[in-house]
This record gives sequence, C-alpha cells and structure tokens, in this order.
Amino acid sequence: MKSLPAKASLTAALAAVALLSLAFSASAEKADRDKPTNIEANKMSSDDARRMTIFEGNVVLSKGTVLVRADRIVVRQDADGFQFSTAYGKPVRFRQKGEPKGGCEGVWTAGEALRIEIDDRDQKVELFDKARVTRDQDVVNGDYIFLDQRTEFFSVSTAKGAAPPATAAPSRVTAVLQPKTTPAAEAGKAAGAPRCPPARPAPNWK
Repeated sequence: MKSLPAKASLTAALAAVALLSLAFSASAEKADRDKPTNIEANKMSSDDARRMTIFEGNVVLSKGTVLVRADRIVVRQDADGFQFSTAYGKPVRFRQKGEPKGGCEGVWTAGEALRIEIDDRDQKVELFDKARVTRDQDVVNGDYIFLDQRTEFFSVSTAKGAAPPATAAPSRVTAVLQPKTTPAAEAGKAAGAPRCPPARPAPNWK
C-alpha cells in the first residue's frame, strides 16, 4: 500500500464523489452538483490491487452545502466500477441543504452515527449505532437508519435485521415531529405570501 498526500490524486476525488452520493437524494439542493469537491485528511493511502482508498485523521469533505466529517473513510470499487464507502467516527457527521420549494428556503438535513455505509450500486445509505437524523425541526433516533435513494424510502429501527435480546429491556426508536404550520405562517398564507415555516439554521459543528 502506498501513501500519498491527502489532496494529491484522482483517486481522492473519486472517493469524495462516492461519499457525496449521500447528498444526492431528490431533496438535495441542485446547485451543489455544480460545486467543486474538496476533501482533506491527515493521511491518504491507496491500494490499487485491492481497489481501495483510505482517508484517515480529521477527514473533512465538502461540496456546496454538503459537509461530512469523519475520523476514517474507506472507499472500495468493484469490478464494475461501483463504489462502496464506509465512514467511521465518534460520531461521523453530515449535513446538506435541500432544494427550495414553493418560494420557501430549502431546509437543512443533518445526521450522525458511529458508522455510515454508502452503496453506490444499490443507491442506499445505512447509519449504524447511535444514529440520528434531523430534518429542519424534525428529529429521529435509532440504532439503525436506512435510506433508499432511488425510492426515498426511509426506515428507523433498533437494529439491522436483529431482534433485541430477550433478557434485555428493548431499545426504542424515538421521533419528534414539529407542526408544519404556525400562526405567523397562517397569517402569511391568508395575505397571499408563501407559507414558509421558521427554518432551522445549518448545524455548526467543528
């Protein structure tokens, strides 16, 4: 395995784009797709024989409104050219801004987990262990969160395909869903203005 500067190869750019498939759901801000991709890490190693690239140490990936922070990102490519990315952290964190709709500003989606897996072939994203996703004012928590990007199917569970031990108190999925209308929004609607609920600002983690 050979070590290369973290910003110095085309492999790094390809790995970054693979991880950014996380942001390219139908609700992602379209302008992000035309923005440059930047990735930084303390170390990058590439194994051409195994078709694997590893970024380690304070990994920061950005593209437009998309931001991903992790301790380690491993990217593999199969024989057909599809990429599979796994990000590790304490936790891994990501955020993206959605496309504006109905005259209202796009809302922010943010998530975190100890491990995030992205499958380019099947276009699915999985968050494992202490997973949490926030979309504007709504929050869901669980040990496992699954997203199918092709259909936008979304599920939250206590574990992936496993029942909790009979001797342990079962863990729970939790969700907080805020009302989508406010007195101010209703007043604006009556006056003919766009009905835009108060938007949560972008997550500000460093």
